[in-house]
Amino acid sequence: MTNEKAVAEKLLQVGAVKLSPEKPFTWASGWKSPIYCDNRKVLSFPFVRDFVKSELCNVVFQKFPDADILAGVATAGIAWGAMVADQLKLPYIYVRPKPKEHGLGNQIEGFYEKGQKVVVIEDLISTAKSSLQVVDVLRSSGLQVEGMVAIFDYGFEHAASAIAAATLEYSSLTNYPTLISLAIEKGIVEPGSQELLNEWRVNPAEWQGI
Repeated sequence: MTNEKAVAEKLLQVGAVKLSPEKPFTWASGWKSPIYCDNRKVLSFPFVRDFVKSELCNVVFQKFPDADILAGVATAGIAWGAMVADQLKLPYIYVRPKPKEHGLGNQIEGFYEKGQKVVVIEDLISTAKSSLQVVDVLRSSGLQVEGMVAIFDYGFEHAASAIAAATLEYSSLTNYPTLISLAIEKGIVEPGSQELLNEWRVNPAEWQGI
């Protein structure tokens, strides 16, 4: 079993990913979606949590050996980033969506120094908009962003283009095509739903379901 498939299996196992082509979910953006991914659920299952943490550590260790510090994306990436930093014995910071409105007004929480090489830890990539905003904040604060690692990627073409335009090296533990293939293999969704699920990924903003 490939690593991508193994991670997808764990996400399905703990119910972190739910598939409902017939009754689509509505995202905060208003998009209709046949899939909902909530990696926060993994945090409640120690053995699966440990497996996902180890996979994140492996990617950081192998692809970004020169990393000086890790940065989690608030809020869902904070716990994962902290666990990976602890395992790899690296300094850790996290980045808020906007500066705090009281106290020191920080957007980056934690200690860092300009010029440090940072790897961003994210839980999932959909449009990549919020993730790339974090990259911009880190870069404008004098940090060198080496790359970004996520648990799950929906595989939207415009997200991949935005990440490429930001000249950012990027890895994801698993992805939408792998997950859908596994869900069909396991009988979680009907084989006849595959075309519908693929249609959604091509144009999620316009997709309205069956």
